[in-house]
Amino acid sequence: TDDMAATAEQIAQVRRMAGIAAGDTTYTDTVVGGYIEAYPLIDADGRDPSDAEWIDTYDSHAAAADVLEERAGASAVEFDFAADGATYHRSQQYEALMKQARYHRARRTPTSMTLVKWPEESALDTPWIGNLPEPD
Repeated sequence: TDDMAATAEQIAQVRRMAGIAAGDTTYTDTVVGGYIEAYPLIDADGRDPSDAEWIDTYDSHAAAADVLEERAGASAVEFDFAADGATYHRSQQYEALMKQARYHRARRTPTSMTLVKWPEESALDTPWIGNLPEPD
């Protein structure tokens, strides 16, 4: 439907799953809601998202994985350094975020698609069967 909207509870859940700190100005409710709404699912009553009576149902794991991958991409430019006798391993953040993204990708809702053969064979087409003997 055109009025899909992630609920405040769904947004809060994805924020927790992606480790987004309270008060983060990058991942606002609108931004997180956009990630969530990218993954609509068939609702508990079996209605498709295109159905007018569909109840907003989304794949939180897929949305969290997207947020985590984006955060990892932003942290990929970080580097390790030593200062004042201490060593800082900021590059570990990338690995940790990608590990969490893989965790959530593995738990996303399975999806399927229907393949349609195109072009359709007409009734006049002769099927080819590879294991028949060739005529003499």
